Amino acid sequence: MYVKICGLRDADIALRAIELGADAVGVVMSPRSPRHASLEEAAEVVGAARDAAAGPVDTVLVVNTLPAREAAETARALGFDVLQLHGRYSAEDFAEARTILPRLWRATSLSADPGLRPGDFGEERLLIDGAIPGSGAAWDLSEIDGGRLGDGWILAGGLDPERVAGAIAAVRPWGVDVSSGVESSPGVKDPALIARFISAARA
Repeated sequence: MYVKICGLRDADIALRAIELGADAVGVVMSPRSPRHASLEEAAEVVGAARDAAAGPVDTVLVVNTLPAREAAETARALGFDVLQLHGRYSAEDFAEARTILPRLWRATSLSADPGLRPGDFGEERLLIDGAIPGSGAAWDLSEIDGGRLGDGWILAGGLDPERVAGAIAAVRPWGVDVSSGVESSPGVKDPALIARFISAARA
C-alpha cells in the first residue's frame, strides 16, 4: 500500500515520516490552509527527502489556487518530483503544466466530478478526496465505483489511524493520502500518529 503523508512544513517531521515508511511526502502551498508552506519550508522538506537514508520517496507539491504553469515552474524550481493540481483545473491546465513538469497528479472529489476516471486529464495518478479538502471529515465511500476507477488511484479525505484500514478494505485503492488525520492540532504533524497510520494502512 502506497502511503503519502501530506501537509508537511517541517523538514525533521518529513524525515521522520520517511523513516517510518512513507512513500511520498506532500507540501501544500495554499495561503488559506493551516498547512500552507513558505518557499523556504518547501525547499527544506524536499532537501530532507533527498537526504533520507531510508531510500527514495516522491516529493509532491500540492496547489489549488496557483495557475497551473506557475505551479509547475515553482515545483520544478524547488526540486519536487510531482505536482498535484487539486480542484478546478482543466485538461488544458494539465497539458500546460506537463510541458514543464511531466509528473502530474489530479486531485478532485466525486461531488465535483461524479463521472471521473483515472487518466482523463493525462495525469499519472488520480487522487479522490472528500468534498471539503483538508477538513478531515469522513465521507461516503460507497460513492466510489471501483470497477470504473480500476487500479492506480489514491484515496484521501477523512482518513486517520483508526479509519484507514477499514477504508482500504472497503474500496481497495492503490494508495492512501493523509494530512489532518495525523495532526495533534491544525497544521502540526504528530510522529506517533504518522507511525500508527502507516502501520494500519499496511496491516
